Formats: sequence, structure tokens, C-alpha cells
Amino acid sequence: MTTLTLADLKINEKAVVLKVNAKTELKQRLASLGLRRNSNIKIKALSMNKSTIEVEVGTGMLALRFEEAKEIEVKV
Repeated sequence: MTTLTLADLKINEKAVVLKVNAKTELKQRLASLGLRRNSNIKIKALSMNKSTIEVEVGTGMLALRFEEAKEIEVKV
């Protein structure tokens, strides 16, 4: 298994969240949306300039800024 950030993944890649290295406020917001350690995720879409990433978390969808995605460590 390789450790990457969420920003490194491509469309349709699946991963498991290892760690969220964000500030407390963002970390709490992501946790309330289901994105926390050991969450299974899948990249659904990337914007043309890769400024936002659409992620499937459980049964929900979540859009993250590229800068936020770089703070989330995942394993594929």
C-alpha cells in the first residue's frame, strides 16, 4: 500500500483515509460530513483546473478544494 494525499488520486481511484492534517475547524467540518480516519472514499470528479475534487464518502458526496485535499493522507 502506498501513502498519498487525496490530491494525488485520479478519477475512480478508491482509498482509505489515514489522517486528516487540517486545522481544527476544517477537521471537525470534514468529520461531520463523514470524512475521518478509516473512511473509504472514491474520487468521482476533478474540475478542469483541478481546483476542486468531488469525493464519494459512504453514501454521500463531498466537494473539496485542492488545498484541503492535500491535507488528507490516504492509502490506496
